[in-house]
Amino acid sequence: MVQVDVKAKSKLLLLIQKGKPEAFAIKTYARYIPERKDDFAWENDKIAFRAYGKALEHTNEDAYGLDVWVKRTDRMVLNERYKRNEYHIDHGDGMDYYHVGYSLGAGNMAPYVNDSIYYSANYRQWKVLDNGPLRSTFQLTYESWNAGGINVKVTKTISLDAGSQLNKIENVYSFDSEKPLPVVVGIIKRPEAGNITLNEQQGIMTYWEPAHGQDGTTGIGSLLTTPVSNMMVTKKQILAKTEVKNNVPIVYYTGAAWDKAGQITDAKQWQNYLNNFYQQISEPLIVSIK
Repeated sequence: MVQVDVKAKSKLLLLIQKGKPEAFAIKTYARYIPERKDDFAWENDKIAFRAYGKALEHTNEDAYGLDVWVKRTDRMVLNERYKRNEYHIDHGDGMDYYHVGYSLGAGNMAPYVNDSIYYSANYRQWKVLDNGPLRSTFQLTYESWNAGGINVKVTKTISLDAGSQLNKIENVYSFDSEKPLPVVVGIIKRPEAGNITLNEQQGIMTYWEPAHGQDGTTGIGSLLTTPVSNMMVTKKQILAKTEVKNNVPIVYYTGAAWDKAGQITDAKQWQNYLNNFYQQISEPLIVSIK
């Protein structure tokens, strides 16, 4: 993998030759965190995330969705934060002040049957597929659960590239029904007023949260690549509804930005980021190897 900048409607020729590789800065990182109740955490040079494991279940810290750890450094900081065990204090590189609770958090997906969300338990197995320096990819596997009378299993493959605010998530659902399974991607909504935009046609929803005291403001956004039948704002969450087929992968993107990082500092800039990202995946770079 190589990181380059290519302008629209232009070409770039790269030559590959044998030689001693140069040292390259690590810009993505992911690992299982056995020392913190089975967390699985990952980051790049912009932002960080975590998913919750089995050991967190039946504790007062349990949560269902994806968590965000904001950053204002391009260094990899996960190991430092877990070693300090002070996630909620900004030591100059960011912190964890995002609240997930019993929600989909920052863009998790779950079955949506008879107007109800059916959450899985936390992940049971993990597997790292690649780990930097420019992309980290891993799989999380979940035990089967009952989603409104439908027995469901899922494997989630999550990938984060250097320089990106958004994860690419590919979910494969297995279930005992010939009909497609309705699902939602969700973002937890705060009690105070924030800025919400819903674009059903392009599958984009953005949420610029209310400021969290002196901690700053987090923007959360999701982009679905499958047709969205409905977007809705409930008392607790912002939801985008689509459907999945048995054992057929579904791909979407979700992620976050922090105003104190100094690059995306208001709701309009966050909306523009998601809109530009949509254009990029709609008209991707074509790569050929000779």
